[in-house]
Amino acid sequence: MHTTGTTAKPQLSFWQIWNMCFGFLGIQFGFALQNANVSRIFQTLGAEMDSLPGLWIAAPLTGLLVQPVIGYLSDRTWTGLGRRRPYFLAGALLASLALLFMPDSPTLWIAAGLLWVLDASINVSMEPFRAFVGDQLPVSQRAKGYAMQSFFIGIGSVVASLLPWLLEKWGVANTAGPGEVPDTVRYAFYAGAGVLLGAIAWTVLRTREYPPEALQAFDQAPPLDRAPLDQARATRFGLLWLLLGGLGLAGVAWQGLPRELYLLGALLAAYGVALLALNVVGRDNGFAQVMHDIYAMPTAMRRLAVVQFFSWFALFAMWIYTTATVTSVYYGSTDTASAAYNTGANWVGVLFAAYNGFAALAAIAIPWMARRFGLRGSHLVNVSLGGLGLASIPFLPDENWLLLSMAGVGIAWASILSLPYALLSDSLPARKMGVYMGIFNFFIVIPQLVAVATLGYILKHVFADDPAKILVLGGASLLVAGACVLRVPEPVAHA
Repeated sequence: MHTTGTTAKPQLSFWQIWNMCFGFLGIQFGFALQNANVSRIFQTLGAEMDSLPGLWIAAPLTGLLVQPVIGYLSDRTWTGLGRRRPYFLAGALLASLALLFMPDSPTLWIAAGLLWVLDASINVSMEPFRAFVGDQLPVSQRAKGYAMQSFFIGIGSVVASLLPWLLEKWGVANTAGPGEVPDTVRYAFYAGAGVLLGAIAWTVLRTREYPPEALQAFDQAPPLDRAPLDQARATRFGLLWLLLGGLGLAGVAWQGLPRELYLLGALLAAYGVALLALNVVGRDNGFAQVMHDIYAMPTAMRRLAVVQFFSWFALFAMWIYTTATVTSVYYGSTDTASAAYNTGANWVGVLFAAYNGFAALAAIAIPWMARRFGLRGSHLVNVSLGGLGLASIPFLPDENWLLLSMAGVGIAWASILSLPYALLSDSLPARKMGVYMGIFNFFIVIPQLVAVATLGYILKHVFADDPAKILVLGGASLLVAGACVLRVPEPVAHA
């Protein structure tokens, strides 16, 4: 492996890795409550099924905007709390407040606004956690570190997803009047606020960070190809993307297509504007430096972008449409005020808990798989099992069999949360770890934005309002992700 540092980064003990990853339990507690219950809250407040993707737009857009900025800033931060930990704490405080208020939203637009706050705040904490592993661990321990994050993600998600179901078993009311969120969901969100803040506080108080000069001495990543940015080329491509985006926006308006499709045109046009802006902004500001970092991203990152696209498109489809599929296919109800619908929605919480539980178990096995089969081979197997599990959801004998589907989804989830980062981090220099982890998040949120823009249209005009077919489409997308990972170069040391 190419080495630029003068000393080897010391290996950390099991408990040191445990402490540095523990905060992810809290982050995922809030994230899992959101994934399992936000569609339910939106439908309770009057949202139509084909409008759900548009209401979920906060999740990918805040990731697209927030994570690269936080990554860029945290690379340049050094305080009494360190480099990444100030962002852990600030994000946790804001996310906890959003969790407290969301289930009591009186209207749909307030709930949608609080989702923006919640997702932005979670992203403020989440992005530095990814870079934190790269900062703290040598290459040989990074698969273990990201697998430990996956373990805590699984544990936090199990408990969070189960909470409404458990609260119902303990006698808390699981139904409410029209337009009101049941107490089971409200109390789960209140508990989530405390867990999120407490878990991140544990990591902030129980870890330390290397100062910038020490990280530079440890750096083992090969140098990036920092060829000068070709301004003429950026201008040509900026005009091209702006033209394509404008044509897309005009086409949607002319054909009277669903408004969510405006998002695709807007994304293309925004990228074109960003490229053109490089001609008028200085080269030393943060915007120009991030754009140059995108221009010089490593080959492994470019190829992983395709893997991430198909993986996260599938996951977003699952999070949005599992509740609608399970309640209609297995409980025969689409009435959000009915006992059958709410029983089915609680069972979806159990299923989401199950796939996260399977993910926690899979995370224990992933370091062994990486040593035995390599990072690429392990990811191929894992996401393929997830694709089969997701596609099987509408076709099983009864709702209890859905736990088998969740086993495959959980294995894929653990892999998606760990192995792409292990494949990536070996190619990133320490001084750019935060910004590149933020840029890497583009390849998580862009497929989610594509899902937001297209799934409602596909559901209504291609799949005849049958949400089960969206899940089958998601399963196929995971299978494609598995095939694409074989193009990604394998790091030299990942054991």
